[in-house]
Amino acid sequence: MTKEGIIFDLDGTLWDSSESVTNSWNEAIATYGNINYKMTVQAMKGFMGKTIDEIAALFFADFSLDERKQIVDRCLMYEQDYIEKNGGILFPEVEETLELLSSQYSLSIVSNCQEGYIEAFLKYYNLNKYFDDFENPGRTGKTKGENIKLVTERNNLDRAVYIGDTEGDLSSARFAGIPFIHARYGFGKIKDVVPYVNSVSQIPAMVKEIIK
Repeated sequence: MTKEGIIFDLDGTLWDSSESVTNSWNEAIATYGNINYKMTVQAMKGFMGKTIDEIAALFFADFSLDERKQIVDRCLMYEQDYIEKNGGILFPEVEETLELLSSQYSLSIVSNCQEGYIEAFLKYYNLNKYFDDFENPGRTGKTKGENIKLVTERNNLDRAVYIGDTEGDLSSARFAGIPFIHARYGFGKIKDVVPYVNSVSQIPAMVKEIIK
C-alpha cells in the first residue's frame, strides 16, 4: 500500500510566532546592557525560515563569530522559555485542517530552528496527536533539504509534498526531490510559478491534486 505524507514548514506556514520571538530576543539582548540593537517584528518576519547562523550574521554583523554565538545562544534560551509560556498566533483553521489531513496522510514538520522549538509549538497547542515526525537542524546539524529527505525516508513515504512560504523552502523541497506548495499567506514571496494556497483551509484540495 502506498504511503503518502505531507511535510510542513512551521513559521509562516502553521503559525506566526514573530511577536513572541521578538519580545524574547529583546529581553535577552537587554541583559547585556552594552548592545544598542533592538529587534522589530518586521525584521523578525524577514528572518523567519533562515538558519540561526544566518540570522546571527545578519543581525549581529558587527560582532565576532564567538560573540554572535554567545548572544544568539542566550536569545534562543529566552525564546524557548517565552514560546513555551506564551505560544504564537496559530493561523486560521490549522487544527481543523490537520485533523482532516492526519486521517489521510502521514504528517511531519521540518523547520530551520533550534531543538525544542517545534516541541514547544506542538505542546502549546496540543497538536502532537496529528504528527508522526518532526526534524530541525538544531538536532541533526543538517540543512532543511537534508532533513526533509531524512523525514521522507525515515517514515517510508512513497509520495510526499512539502508546504512552506519562502524561496528557501522551495529550494529545500527540490533538493529532497519532492513537490512543493507555496503557503502564499505566509511571510515569503516566491518568484517561480509553483502551486500555491492562499489559506490553510485550501491545503487539502491542493495536496490531493498534487499527490494523486
